[in-house]
Amino acid sequence: MSALLLAGPAVEPLTLAQAKTFLRVDHDAEDALIGALITSARATVEALTRRVLIDQSWRIVRDAWPACGLITAPVNPLREVSAAHVIDAAGTEIAVPAEAFLCDAARLPGLIRVDRHMVPAPGRPLAGIAIDIVAGHGAGADHVPSALIEAVRVVLAHFYEHRDVTGPAAAFPQRLGALVAPYRVMRL
Repeated sequence: MSALLLAGPAVEPLTLAQAKTFLRVDHDAEDALIGALITSARATVEALTRRVLIDQSWRIVRDAWPACGLITAPVNPLREVSAAHVIDAAGTEIAVPAEAFLCDAARLPGLIRVDRHMVPAPGRPLAGIAIDIVAGHGAGADHVPSALIEAVRVVLAHFYEHRDVTGPAAAFPQRLGALVAPYRVMRL
């Protein structure tokens, strides 16, 4: 099972103005750099926690429906199944009804229950099933836990201050581990 990003977040957890204030930057010469670092900092926190911060659309690709009827979401926190289809032997996409899926979004990692009686079998043996999901804490930064926003700030400042440093001196501050530890999604 693989997960493919369809659409990233519409906004970042920090605005450029917020980032510049936090970094104590009062000029516009590095706006492009700081904007790129915000995205990199968010992606780093997402990788460390195995969860996406702001809503994103992903596609889960599978070869077959699970015998147990449960799919563990590879991207978390799971919010909803937005669409699904199978591909028949001729390569045609066949929509799967939304009623065939039940999401347990309260659990981490999230679970998708598939009603095996409502879903057609894929017509090809590899990558015959595509399930589109939305994952994230919400549409904006105000939905993200404050500790994770702070983690993005810590990573942003680290990237900004150590952009030319390599090796052990470029290690993240220990504070980052404390911020992200309670939010790590464990793999099953």
